[in-house]
Amino acid sequence: MNPLILSMSNQQKILKLPHSLRTLVRRCCCAVLKNEGFTETAEVSVTFVDNDTIRELNRLHRDIDSPTDVLSFPLGEAGVYDINPDNGAKLLGDIVISVPRALEQAQEYDHPFTREIGFLTVHSMLHLLGYDHIEEPDGNIMRQQEKIILAGLDLNRDKPFDAEELK
Repeated sequence: MNPLILSMSNQQKILKLPHSLRTLVRRCCCAVLKNEGFTETAEVSVTFVDNDTIRELNRLHRDIDSPTDVLSFPLGEAGVYDINPDNGAKLLGDIVISVPRALEQAQEYDHPFTREIGFLTVHSMLHLLGYDHIEEPDGNIMRQQEKIILAGLDLNRDKPFDAEELK
């Protein structure tokens, strides 16, 4: 597999993100690309934000005035992507993750925060590659791919939420 060019930005101050999260996000993105047979160099950006920021983005882009856990902004359509002229990478798009929502959901589902971030990254990467879950059977297909990829990353729900992992 060719490399992934991943840019990450932390624009929230609610939680200090451990350095290992960057590695996790990269692993998740690469696992999705491998699962999908994507062999070319891909470029993705991931931004961590607070609920106010994701609420505003959700309002502007989806006309929904409430915070959400993750937003995906695909730059390609039907497998056709623009190419970054500086590095030749296919521009897949942008992922925006709400850290407070991810934390709330990790607690709600009683699994590790890292599992939640991994799930949101995998979910959003699948969106960048054209998957959707609004209508069936697309939703079932997307959920099945998420399960396969998360299992391969050993990001299962079998471990409980642990606040210590946030330190």
